[in-house]
Amino acid sequence: MPVGNTDARVLIVACGALAREIVALKRLNGWTDVDVQCLPPELHNRPERIPGAVREAIEAARPDYREIFVAYADCGTGGLLDPVLAEAGVERLPGAHCYEFFATSSQFAALADEEPGTFYLTDFLVRHFERLVVQGLGIDRHPELAQEYFRHYKRMVYFVQSRDETLRAAARAIAERFGMEYVERDTGYGDLEHRLVQWVDKRRESQAPPPPMERTVWRR
Repeated sequence: MPVGNTDARVLIVACGALAREIVALKRLNGWTDVDVQCLPPELHNRPERIPGAVREAIEAARPDYREIFVAYADCGTGGLLDPVLAEAGVERLPGAHCYEFFATSSQFAALADEEPGTFYLTDFLVRHFERLVVQGLGIDRHPELAQEYFRHYKRMVYFVQSRDETLRAAARAIAERFGMEYVERDTGYGDLEHRLVQWVDKRRESQAPPPPMERTVWRR
């Protein structure tokens, strides 16, 4: 629920996989006028449902917020998210997926060209790999599926946001478990931070009161 004077507040509708990072950025930048609503990260297993879920969230929030931003990339919707956002007049994060905006488009493109058979990890996916990937894809019940799912992958690249040694150890263990070469890239928040800071600052500038008009005083 919105808090305080909603006329002055803005909302970020975010993928649940970005919740920790966006809350950290909100705290770091002192965004007391920004609220965050996260949709279930499990939507990534059914990306065709993302546009509808985002539309519902925007429509429900419209009466309470003067501006809304969507913290999703295309995220596997095959271009179906953008018409929803265009109709609503709402912006989103750049790129095809979170791997791209964490790494930045140029670095991600270079990695993809270097080895097309790359499986990517983020802090969130390392934390929840067992639930979202192993259990979500049924590998825990049918281990033989792992070979089918990962047979084209040769390398695992971990885009590091938090420099947590426990997560790094877990990521290395995942790569070893599935027989992939392991690579790290310390990306921090990448374009996620840049784009959100840019959007929040722009919103604040648009709401700032106009400067006082200059007055000319004529003296006799």
